[in-house]
Amino acid sequence: MKKGLLYVVTLIFILALAACSSEESIDDKVIKVGASPVPHAEILEFVRDALLEKGYTLEIVEFTDYVLPNLALDNGELDANFFQHIPYLDYFNEENGTTIVSAGTVHFEPLGIYAGTATSLESIEDGASIAIPNDSTNRARALLLLESLEFITLDPDAGLSATVLDITSNPYHIDIVELEAAGIPARLADVDFGVINGNYALSADVVDKLLSSESSDSVGALLYANIIAVREGTEDSPAIVALLEVLQSDAVSAFILEQYNGLVLPVFE
Repeated sequence: MKKGLLYVVTLIFILALAACSSEESIDDKVIKVGASPVPHAEILEFVRDALLEKGYTLEIVEFTDYVLPNLALDNGELDANFFQHIPYLDYFNEENGTTIVSAGTVHFEPLGIYAGTATSLESIEDGASIAIPNDSTNRARALLLLESLEFITLDPDAGLSATVLDITSNPYHIDIVELEAAGIPARLADVDFGVINGNYALSADVVDKLLSSESSDSVGALLYANIIAVREGTEDSPAIVALLEVLQSDAVSAFILEQYNGLVLPVFE
């Protein structure tokens, strides 16, 4: 009787282990990626079938802010995320003690200035208000864009650390309004102009209000390419390598160029 009971218990244990092993094997073939809805999640959706051909199922989790996807990646809820550039990632790691790294770049989103209550950059009025992102990296980038339009002059030593305190000349007495990046499109009716990230402009459907943007040889184009971010030590794992292979493809390049009319540009490194 005891031997029979022991046999049954042992059999149940073996079956349970087999089931766990099977589940782990399936989970190993699922890549969970956090992404901003546009264009990141759309680009990921485009490569879903190509990734499946490599043996991986893609699970896309959408986020609408810049903090939660990194926290979710750091704590293991995600395998990767796709929404940010290196300067922002460096800032986040420093502020939060995380060790998230880039596995590779996919695209660049030119930062643009969009019409609010005013419709022409050429006729900017004294005291005009311009909304810019309030996070450190995009703030500096927005100020550099305003400088390129000759609206302001910045301390040349400020570079990518520039803040409003580094403005050395403001001939139009511009009122710079710092807001959360995601909220600027909704505030265009309250300011003369708004400097908006490409993904948020696409999500809010304000692309017809675009007046000017960073040039293809700007600091932004060279430095602010959007990356696939992963936990340090996982960047060379087979799943992440497969994800990068399908994202850094000719098919994705063609999709980006056709889909986003210059608001998103492929940058593979």
